[in-house]
Amino acid sequence: MKEFAERLKDLRLEKGLSQRELAKLVNLSHTAILRWENQTRIPNGEAIVALAKFFGVTTDYLLGLTD
Repeated sequence: MKEFAERLKDLRLEKGLSQRELAKLVNLSHTAILRWENQTRIPNGEAIVALAKFFGVTTDYLLGLTD
């Protein structure tokens, strides 16, 4: 999940958002965002879809399956 963690952080920073701000905007917990970026937890499918929609990317991109 290294690719996911890196891409999530990169996309978040590109939008100038803190972890707390992103969590609030996509209705997730701040702790979840923190753990995903630190690679201590793996997001579920619902969270991956919500993040992909928010950032306007595919789930495959977020997961590191495409560029």
